[in-house]
Amino acid sequence: MGCGRVGAELAHLLDVEGHKVTVIDVDNASFDRLPPDFSGMAFLGDAADEEVLRKAGMEQAGAFVAVTRDDELNAMAAQIAKQIFDVPRVLCRIYDPLREDFYSGLGVEAISPTRVFVRLLKERLEG
Repeated sequence: MGCGRVGAELAHLLDVEGHKVTVIDVDNASFDRLPPDFSGMAFLGDAADEEVLRKAGMEQAGAFVAVTRDDELNAMAAQIAKQIFDVPRVLCRIYDPLREDFYSGLGVEAISPTRVFVRLLKERLEG
């Protein structure tokens, strides 16, 4: 869910590796970020909507990744994927590092790019 820079790049990488990929976004123009040779599916809709997820094939998904700019939307869609569709691997981006722990406590594997980048910078400084 989310076809910004991160979502498009991840979709392309997984597609090239031979995975079946469906990208969901509310903005049709966001799919322009996908390369011309992208063989996956681009699905227009709100991934926090259970019916949209069903139409996009969530019942067969082996993984779900939510990388929109909206922490709450990412967490909500990830919870739907995990709890309603029983997707085995669910990840979501959470910008606010304080919320990362909260969402992780709800059973959603949340990743804060802020924390990841801070750790990387610290390692490089100490390195």
